[in-house]
Amino acid sequence: MTETRATIHVVDDEPIIHEVLSQLLTAEGYEVELSSSGEEALEKSSSRAYDVTLLDLLMPGLGGIDVLKNVKKIDPQAVIIIITAYASVESAIAAMKTGAYDYIQKPFKHEELILTIERALEHRNLQVENLRLKEELDRKFSFESIVGTSQPMQRIFELIKATAPTRSTILVQGESGTGKELVARAIHQNSERRHYPFVVVNSGTLPPDLLESHLFGHVKGAFTGAVSQKEGLFEAADRGSIFFDEISTVSLETQAKLLRVMQDKEFMRLGGTKTIRVDARIIAATNTDLEELIARKAFRQDLFYRLNVIKIELPPLRKRKEDISLLVKHFIEIYGRENNKTIDGVSDDVMEILENYDWPGNVRELENLIERAVVLTKTKLITRRALPPHFLDRRTAGEEIADEADGARSFREQTQAFQRRIILNSLRRSGGIQKLAARSLGLKPTTLNEMMKRLKIDADSLS
Repeated sequence: MTETRATIHVVDDEPIIHEVLSQLLTAEGYEVELSSSGEEALEKSSSRAYDVTLLDLLMPGLGGIDVLKNVKKIDPQAVIIIITAYASVESAIAAMKTGAYDYIQKPFKHEELILTIERALEHRNLQVENLRLKEELDRKFSFESIVGTSQPMQRIFELIKATAPTRSTILVQGESGTGKELVARAIHQNSERRHYPFVVVNSGTLPPDLLESHLFGHVKGAFTGAVSQKEGLFEAADRGSIFFDEISTVSLETQAKLLRVMQDKEFMRLGGTKTIRVDARIIAATNTDLEELIARKAFRQDLFYRLNVIKIELPPLRKRKEDISLLVKHFIEIYGRENNKTIDGVSDDVMEILENYDWPGNVRELENLIERAVVLTKTKLITRRALPPHFLDRRTAGEEIADEADGARSFREQTQAFQRRIILNSLRRSGGIQKLAARSLGLKPTTLNEMMKRLKIDADSLS
């Protein structure tokens, strides 16, 4: 027995057409619904969506064009193929303009009809998938993924709502792992540009010459290896948004070119002479103090003023610990679905550990930890067994640090000493391999590297 693949609604006033199509389509594995008039077809379409409708253009009573218009009102995504013995160029064009997918003329060849239906189903599936993806994007980059009920996060939400509809340049500032790209995407998704590209520039991962080629494109022969003309990221982002991740890492030379694009809305490809105009909203992110870089002549002051039209400062997780339980629930739901597991939550002692931890890697570190715990846990509740060793050793380490503190050390100094101890222990357990240490800590390698620099940890000596 052939498995049912889709439902075809046949609307025709001729019984012989019903009989022929019912046999043909059933044999092909389709479920078939029959209607003998336009009125009957509309009644059925109002209570059920069909994958494809085969619609006779000329019927007594309510004609095919009227049925087509009304079905489209009921279901704008309806895929309708016109079938008629009286097809003409005029009637076919009228039906297509009204929203028909295609038409086929009686008497039709069985192979031609089946092929047309298969194409129509592919079209329907693409429509459904696009709609699903759009809903997923709207859901993902609304405020559902930026989780928090704390006062700092509520202020962030208000800023996103206020700035998203504008054309203003946005500077998102915050420590690594606080969700800067997520905020940038939410701004884009809640703006009029959401139907156009959101282009990410990973500023810190490319050397200056390669970054410029990526940003502005190049013409054939612009440099060794430029065997053809290439469109840059600014062109790709036209009418959309371009997000500079870690803008502080962009070289001074590239900063100057970026400033010109922001001022003039135009640029030239590398090696080119043609001016290209572009309309792309710039959203930049940084985890460093740009004004401090300006003082060290490492960042252009004029570019900073251009970028700093509206600043959104993301608080570190340690300054919004009231959001931790909500974030834990959020990540358990996400990774529970991904791993096909049903997990009710975390035990009370685990929640206490999480709420008392300092989270140097911020939300990203918490997310990585919960993903790991979801994968490892075999019960409905995440317990201490699913936590990495350094979380379980945390209280002992904290007590040792407190004992070492002579009262003159500030809270910040003691916290840094604590972080330093954890990182050093992880590096030793990982044989000095930073990538492995980062994984065990639930951090990105780049985040661990930044922390090691800040805490002056020498990976070679492990002192």
